[in-house]
Amino acid sequence: MTTSEISPTITVRYFAAARAAAGVSEEPAPGGLTLDALADTLGIRHGERLASVLKVASFLVDGVVQRDREQPLPATGTVDVLPPFAGG
Repeated sequence: MTTSEISPTITVRYFAAARAAAGVSEEPAPGGLTLDALADTLGIRHGERLASVLKVASFLVDGVVQRDREQPLPATGTVDVLPPFAGG
């Protein structure tokens, strides 16, 4: 397999309710998708419970908040999934 045949991959890290819904703390996912497409992919992979969390979650891309769910993600890197937190 050559380098050009390797698909770009990001690491998705889940926190709190997102971790509980996914059943894992982190996993690889395809790079270069939009946040909406990534959320759809992860929802299909893990089910409606995670899909519901992803609809209201915040996302950090390589440590920076990304609010535009239609902007393509980098080909590689880390996406943190942060569900809404209660309390103060």
